[in-house]
Amino acid sequence: MSRNAVTWFEIPAADLDRAQRFYETVLSTPLRREQMGDEQLAVFPYEQPGAGGCLQRASRPVAPSRDGTRVYLDAGPSLDAALARVERAGGRIATPKVALPPGMGCCAHIEDSEGNVVGLHALD
Repeated sequence: MSRNAVTWFEIPAADLDRAQRFYETVLSTPLRREQMGDEQLAVFPYEQPGAGGCLQRASRPVAPSRDGTRVYLDAGPSLDAALARVERAGGRIATPKVALPPGMGCCAHIEDSEGNVVGLHALD
């Protein structure tokens, strides 16, 4: 049986509406709102089996993640197009596009509307 190293991730958001607008704009895809107990989530699209994740309204003050674990989100089909939407959506490009070894695509780091630094990856 094959296994994935990652099964789920959560990105904290002080303002879930603002964070959801940011990621929907940058990735050009809708996120699905869910309620899990007292927690409000905005879930990124994903297929089963596979890794999924969400934005999670922070139930207490949290420091944005700049130096900890880095999550890379699929920015396909075009990393350039996603990066062009970052500042307009209220974020900034922290590390410009970097080419990876042949066949692996490219990546960049962005700071989201909540101050978290996340990676974007695409095969273009």
